[in-house]
Amino acid sequence: QVQLVESGGGLVQPGGSLRLSCAASGSITGINAMGWYRQAPGKGRESVATITRGVSIKYADSVKGRFTISRDNAKNMVYLQMNSLKPEDTAVYYCTANVLTYDHYWSDYWGQGTQVTVSS
Repeated sequence: QVQLVESGGGLVQPGGSLRLSCAASGSITGINAMGWYRQAPGKGRESVATITRGVSIKYADSVKGRFTISRDNAKNMVYLQMNSLKPEDTAVYYCTANVLTYDHYWSDYWGQGTQVTVSS
């Protein structure tokens, strides 16, 4: 099995910064794309940022210039540096990874989510 565990969420004032981390562990042979999604109250889950193993990166228009995604392939980790946070960034943030497991199947896995609240 594969587990993704996020950390780094919390309460921050508008204009502040947070750094989210996500560690993947378990029966991992390799990881292709990793990314961050978020879900605000009453809204659907949306993609925030994704990064492939080849370091191809995509951002949602709403976070371009403010958020930076990065990964450490040796540690099976992905990060999201969030700067200039706005109240509309408030959401539960989920980590996801496309993983090749020991039984030679590619599957998408999700973390349990971490709450980010931007409020004064």
